[in-house]
Amino acid sequence: MSLFKARDWWSAALGEGEEFDQGCICVGDVDNSGTGHDKVVVGSYMGMLRIFSPHASKLSEGGQGSAEAQLLEVHLQNAIIQVELGKFVSCSDLLHLAVLHPRKLSVFSVLGTAGNVEHGDQYQVKLVYEHNLQRTACNMTYGAFGGVTGHHSLCIQSMDGMLMFFEQDSYSFGRFLPGFLLPGPLAYNSRTDSFLTVSSARQLESYKYETLAVATEAERRQDADLSLKGGGKRLSPDWTMVLGELALDISVPSFSHSSFSIFVLGERNLYCFRDNGQIRFMKKLEFNPSCFLPYASLTDGTTNLLLGNHTNMLLVYQDVTLKWAAQLAFVPVALRVANFPDLRGALVSLSWDGHLLCSYMGTDPSFFSTPKVDSREVDYEQVDAEMKRLHKFIREASRTQDILHKDESEEDLTVTASVSPSMDSPSVALIQDIGGFPVPSVRVKVKVKANSVFASSKLTITVQPPLAVTQDQFVLEPLGVGSSTAVEFSAFLNGRYPPADLNGDIAVSYSSPTEFNPKGVPHVLQSRFTLPLALVCTASSPNKTSNFKITVDTNQPPVDPSTIFPEFAAKSEDNDGNSLAFHFLSGGNVTVLASKTSQRYRIQSNTFEDMWLVVKELVHRVDLHFSKLGVNDFKKSVAGPLPLQEYFLSVDHHFQLRVSAQKYQDLLSERAVQFRAIQRRLLTRFKDKTPAPLQNLDTLLDATYSQVMALAEAADENRLLLEEAFVRLSSATHLLVLLLSLWQGLTPDQTAILEATLLPLLKDTPQLGWEESCDAAVSHLLRTCLSRSPKDQATSLAQTGGPVLGLPRDTSRLKKHITLLCERIGKGGRLTLASEANVQVPAQVQNLAAPGGVETISELAGDGEEADVPQDTTKFIKKKQPSKKVKKEKDSKEKVSKEPSEGAVKEDMGDAEETTKEAKKKEASKEKKEVKKESSSSSSSKEKKEVSKEKKEASKEAGKESGDKKVSKKTSVKAKEKKKDPEAGDG
Repeated sequence: MSLFKARDWWSAALGEGEEFDQGCICVGDVDNSGTGHDKVVVGSYMGMLRIFSPHASKLSEGGQGSAEAQLLEVHLQNAIIQVELGKFVSCSDLLHLAVLHPRKLSVFSVLGTAGNVEHGDQYQVKLVYEHNLQRTACNMTYGAFGGVTGHHSLCIQSMDGMLMFFEQDSYSFGRFLPGFLLPGPLAYNSRTDSFLTVSSARQLESYKYETLAVATEAERRQDADLSLKGGGKRLSPDWTMVLGELALDISVPSFSHSSFSIFVLGERNLYCFRDNGQIRFMKKLEFNPSCFLPYASLTDGTTNLLLGNHTNMLLVYQDVTLKWAAQLAFVPVALRVANFPDLRGALVSLSWDGHLLCSYMGTDPSFFSTPKVDSREVDYEQVDAEMKRLHKFIREASRTQDILHKDESEEDLTVTASVSPSMDSPSVALIQDIGGFPVPSVRVKVKVKANSVFASSKLTITVQPPLAVTQDQFVLEPLGVGSSTAVEFSAFLNGRYPPADLNGDIAVSYSSPTEFNPKGVPHVLQSRFTLPLALVCTASSPNKTSNFKITVDTNQPPVDPSTIFPEFAAKSEDNDGNSLAFHFLSGGNVTVLASKTSQRYRIQSNTFEDMWLVVKELVHRVDLHFSKLGVNDFKKSVAGPLPLQEYFLSVDHHFQLRVSAQKYQDLLSERAVQFRAIQRRLLTRFKDKTPAPLQNLDTLLDATYSQVMALAEAADENRLLLEEAFVRLSSATHLLVLLLSLWQGLTPDQTAILEATLLPLLKDTPQLGWEESCDAAVSHLLRTCLSRSPKDQATSLAQTGGPVLGLPRDTSRLKKHITLLCERIGKGGRLTLASEANVQVPAQVQNLAAPGGVETISELAGDGEEADVPQDTTKFIKKKQPSKKVKKEKDSKEKVSKEPSEGAVKEDMGDAEETTKEAKKKEASKEKKEVKKESSSSSSSKEKKEVSKEKKEASKEAGKESGDKKVSKKTSVKAKEKKKDPEAGDG
C-alpha cells in the first residue's frame, strides 16, 4: 500500500442518485451525549438527513458498518442546502441542529433514548421551531452576533442578495447588499463582529453587524439603492480587498495559533488576510481546488490547511509550505475534522455523489513489542486443568440450544378467536344504511394465553375490503406464565359491494427472552377467524327469473336450505321450504333451490360474482351436515360447460377501468406540465421591470387549474371503481376455481395451485396488475404441467427470463389462455408441482434442459390444435423398429430385462415389412410426378428430424412391448432405409 494514500477507517455510501455540496455536512456532539465524541450529520439535496457515529470495529464486517453506525435517517421533503450545529435555542445551553431549506429554516433537537433491542439506542429528531422564508436561500452562517453570549444567532443570504437575521425563534431584520448580482460564500468573524463575503465584483467585503443593524430597512433591493429622506444610513462595507477571481469558500478559524487570520479559497489562489483586510500571504495553486479546511498547528504563528482538488488529491499545507499529500478515491466537496471513540482527529470527507469517508494519513502504527523471555518451566498440570475447564464450558454451551427458536410444538403464545353468534345491538358500522337496509356489525373476541414469560407484544387485525374493523392494532402488556389477556373489536361492511372473502387474519408479534438473548428473540404467530354470512346479506323473497344459474349434483338426498341456513330461515318469506333467497346489502339477490325429485341444488342470481359467497357457504355447510350424519362417501359435482363468458365480463370491466386509470394519469401529467409552463411565463412577466400585457395567460392558468382539479377528481373516482372491480373480479375468480374443482374433482393441493394461478395478486398496483400476472401464471402452467408433449415441457423449462410484465393492449390473449387451461383440465390434465422422473426428453432438447420438473398430459386425437392422424400411419408408427444407434443404446439394458419370445419378434417384423412396402410403393408413384429440388441443408435437417422421431418412437415401444428390445439385422436395415426416405411415413 502506498504511503501517500489516505487510510480508510470507515466509509458509507449515502443513497442512490443523491447529490451533496460543501454545506451538507457538519460534525459535533449533536445528541449532547457529553462524551466528547462527535457524530457526523449529512443532508442531501433530495431532503434526506442522516446521522452517523462511526466505529472502527465495523470495518471488518464487509460493508455492514454503514448500516450499524447510522443512528438516524429522516426524509424532510425539501432539499437540504446546509446543516449547522449551535446553541440556537435561547432557553437551553444544548446544541441544536439548524437545517436550511430553499424556503425554510428549521431547528431540530436530536434525542437519544435507550433501546429495547440488542442493536443499541434509538434516535429521533424533534422540531423546535422553523421560519418560512420569503426569499430563496443560498447559504447561512451563525455566531454570537452583537457580542451576545450564551446563544447563537443565524444569518441567511438569499439568492437576490438579502441578509436575513434570526435570533432564535424570532426574525430580527433583513438588509440588501449593495451592488449585488450573484451570491457568494458567507462567513462570520466573531473577533470583529463582522460578516465576510465575496461579491460579484470579485472582491472580499466586510460588513459590521452594527452597520447592518442601523442601515436602511428595505423591502426591495431597489429601495436599498435609493437615498433616504426620513433617516437611516446607506449600507456600505467597512473594507474591501480585490481578489480578481471568484471565491469557493471563506473560513475564519477561531483557534489560538491563528487568531487574526481570514482564509479565502479562490479558483486559482489561496489567500490569507488579517482582520483589518491586510493580506498576510497568498499561494498560487497549480490545480483546481474543490474545498479546504484550516485547522490548528503545533507551531506558533502558523496555520495548517487541508486542501482537496479535482485530481482526487488531499494536500496538507503549513501556511504556504506543502507538508503532505495523500490520494483519495473521489473528489471531496467538503472536509471536516472529528473526534471518534476509537480515533481522534479523523478526517471526514464527502463527495458530490454521497461517498462519506473517515480516514487518516500516514502509516499504520505498529504496537507490537517483543515479549520478554519467560525462563520458567511450563506447569503441565495447570495447563491440563485449564483445558478440562474450557472443554466443560464448551460442552455445556453446545448442549444448551437456547439461542434459536424452540420447537413448533412448544408455542410461547396461544391465540384463539371467537366470533359472536349474534349481531351487535346497536351496530357500530360507519355506514348505517345501504339501500334501506341497516348495516350490521359483529363482535370478535381474541384471547391470548402465554405459556412462558415474554415482553410486550403487538396484535394486528386484517380483513378483506370492503370489510373494516373498529380497531386493527392492539398493544398487549407483558404476560407471565399461564396468564392471559383478551381484546375485542367489531367487524362491519364499509362499502357498497360484497367482499371476496369473509376470513380475517390475526398476527401477534412478540419477543421471548432466552438464556443467551435476554432482550428477546422476535416471533410472529398467526391465526384466522371467519365472519358470518349474515354480516353482508339478509334473507329476502326468491326471484323467479335470473341471468346466471349454477347446478350442483350430489349423491345424497338434498337437504332443506332452511336446515342448512337456520339464521336466514327465520327471516325468509318463502313458505315452500325448498328455496331460500339472500339479499346482499350492496343490492344483489341470490336464490338457493333444493330439488324435490333429484339430488341437485341450484343457485341463481342476476350477478355472476354475487353467487360466490353463497355457493362457498352452501358447499361448506352441506359437507358439514353429512359429516355429522356419518356419511363418508358424500360426493358433489358440477355438470355442463363452465360459465367462462360470464366470467370474462368481470375481466373486461376490470381491464377497462385500468385503461381509464392510465389515461387519467397521462392527462394529469400533460396538464401539470402545461400548468407549470404557464406559471413560469407569468412569473417572468411579473418580475419584468417594464410592465407587459399578460396576453390572457391568467385566464389560461385558471382554465388549466380547473382541468387539473377535474381530472384529479375523475382519477380518484376511477380508483374507487377499480378497487370495487378488483374485489368483484376476485369473487368471480374464486367461484370459477370452485366450479373447476367440483367439475373435475380436484384435490385440495390442485385447487390451491389453480387459485394461486388465477389470483396471483392480493391488490392491483400501478406497476403490476391482475391481467398480466394471471396471463404469465396461466401460460406457465400451459407450458409445463399442462403441456402437450415432453418436448414442449423441456423447451419451456430451458427458456429463462421473459418480457417485462405490463398492461396489455386487450384481454383476448388472456381469455384464450384461460379457456385453453379449462379445456386441458377438462381432458384430464393434472395440476402438480412434483417432478416426473419418467418424462422422456427429445434428443435436440437434451442440451437445453434436464428432463423432469412437472407432469405431462396426453392430448386426445380430437383436440382442435392437432390434425387427425390416419389409421395406417398410426399403425406404421407403432410397429416401426428403431435404428442401429437406438439398438446399441438398448443392448446395454437387455441384461436386466427379460428376452421376448422369437414368435413375437417375427410377428412384429412381418407387420413392419408389409407396412414399409406399402409406403414405398406410394412414394415411388409420387416421385415420378413431382421434381424435387431440395438443398443439402434441408435434406440433412429432415434426416435429423426423422432420427429424433425414430428415437422417440423407439423409446415408447421399449416401454410398451418387451419384444422390441431384441431386433434382428433385417429389421434394422429396413429402419435404416426408412431413415433415408423421410417421406415414406406420410403415405
